Amino acid sequence: IAAGTAAERFVDLSTVGRQAAQRNSALLAERGIAALDSPVSGGVHGAEAGTLAIMVSGPRNDYEACEPIFETLGRATFVGQAPGVAQTMKLVNNLIAASTLAVTAEAMVAGVKAGLDAKVMIDVLNLGSGATHASRDKFPRAVLPRTFDYGFATGLMVKDVRLYLEEAKALGLPTELAEAVARVWESTMRIEGADSDFTAVVKPLEAAAGVVVEG
Repeated sequence: IAAGTAAERFVDLSTVGRQAAQRNSALLAERGIAALDSPVSGGVHGAEAGTLAIMVSGPRNDYEACEPIFETLGRATFVGQAPGVAQTMKLVNNLIAASTLAVTAEAMVAGVKAGLDAKVMIDVLNLGSGATHASRDKFPRAVLPRTFDYGFATGLMVKDVRLYLEEAKALGLPTELAEAVARVWESTMRIEGADSDFTAVVKPLEAAAGVVVEG
């Protein structure tokens, strides 16, 4: 890549933030290499099943040339040609995911503490307006059975929330809610460790309440 003689396109599937993606794009452009910023969502299960959501930004013609490759990984969406906008899309996605998982964990602990059955709570939530991806998938798969093996690390979630905060502050946006979410995840990482599964966000809340969310 540094020599710029063999590579035509650089496809980055990682989540690095908008500013890093912009720097990478500029450096690669100096060597005649097109950069496709292509962060993914879907975790280990999505990667194994070939169902990742891929957010792509960069030159449109280069995106179209790489579409057959993206199709083997999952479903790609072209979000724009400006360098870094796919990173912004990914960080927005992950902030929402981090928020809904954390608030679902807190609410589930409250319900169990009050005497509700955890499985019944999930069933009711998924029939109503409180349904989230956390209640539909993460809790039934990894929290209620106490396996905590959904496949995404707490440390990675902390990293993504931090990147969102950097992005929002660079844009001059309010971050009160994001900062509250960040505190929950930072605390979880301190207690459970960076390598813990991110569904372990419920564990410190359980410990504080003296209950276990299972079913």
